[in-house]
Amino acid sequence: MPVTVTVTARHCELPEQLRERAHEIAGRLELRAGRPAEVGILFDVEAGVPTAELRFRAAGEELLIAAGRGDDHRSALDQAEGRLRRQLEKPGTRRLRNRKPTELDNA
Repeated sequence: MPVTVTVTARHCELPEQLRERAHEIAGRLELRAGRPAEVGILFDVEAGVPTAELRFRAAGEELLIAAGRGDDHRSALDQAEGRLRRQLEKPGTRRLRNRKPTELDNA
């Protein structure tokens, strides 16, 4: 079943390159977690600061949310990805699929 990826911009315009980058990150998260169902990516500007929020839900799992702030939306998105990745890798959870490491682990 394909993952549903929703990219939303609030109070800002997104270049096509940033939308492609968001889909690329969603694909990486899909590979790292078992049975992903949906990924929501929200770009916003709060008090003049670009922000990005990732919402990730795997089938039968809780909703994970990570936010990032930065000088631009791309750095905010990268920060949010790092935070969500740490949630997926948290010890004692079944969120991360048991598998051999790939080149995506170092991305």
